[in-house]
Amino acid sequence: MSDVAASPVDGELESFSLVELAVLRLSREILSGKSDPGQRLVEEQLTRRLGISRAPLREALRLLAQQGLVEHVPRRGARVATLSDRDVAELYAVRDVLERHAVESALPVAQDSDLGGLRDAIERMREATRNDDRLGVAEAHRAFHVAVVALAGNRQLTVIYESILVRLQLYMAVNLRRESENAQPSDAVRRHERLLKAVAAGEPAAVIAELGAHGGRSYLD
Repeated sequence: MSDVAASPVDGELESFSLVELAVLRLSREILSGKSDPGQRLVEEQLTRRLGISRAPLREALRLLAQQGLVEHVPRRGARVATLSDRDVAELYAVRDVLERHAVESALPVAQDSDLGGLRDAIERMREATRNDDRLGVAEAHRAFHVAVVALAGNRQLTVIYESILVRLQLYMAVNLRRESENAQPSDAVRRHERLLKAVAAGEPAAVIAELGAHGGRSYLD
C-alpha cells in the first residue's frame, strides 16, 4: 500500500495545531477589544466559526484561562475574563514597581544597539497607526514596554511583567478605543518617542517620571 495511515502521534500534532490556531484567533479577538470582558464564549458557536471540534476548543480555552484572558464560571461555561476596579489598580501598581526596578537596574544602557527593540516597537506602532490597526497598536505598545524591562537582563522579571501586561490589555483595549475617539492617532507614538529619548539619555528618574505621565489609565474611568 502506498498510503500510510496517520499514527496517533500525527493525530496529536494535528490536534495541537488546531489548539494553537484557536488560541491565536481567540486571543487576538479578546486583546483587540472585539470581545468585551464578561462576554460568554459559547462552544457551539466557536466550534462552527473556528471549524474545529470541542476537544481542541476546550484545550484552547484552558490555555487562555492560564493566561488570564478567559475564565470558567460554574454551570455557565467560559467567558472573556473580567477584572474588578481593584484588580486593575493592583495590576497597575505591580507593573509600576517592576518597571521602576527594571529601569533603575538597566540604565544607563551599555550601548545604543541595546535600544533596537524599543525602536522596532515604535516603528510597528507607527505602521499600525497608519493602517488603523488597533490590535497592532496595542501589541506594539506592549512590545515597547517589555523591551524597556528586558534591558535589565532579568529573564524572570520580563516573563512576569509581560504576563501582567497581557492581563491589563483586556482593559487597555478599551482604553485605546477611547483614546482613539478623544486624541490624535499619533499621540501614542509621540509618547513612546519621548520615552525612548529618556531611556537613551540614561537617566532613570526621567524615565520613571515619563512612565508616570504616560497616560495608560487616562480613559479607564
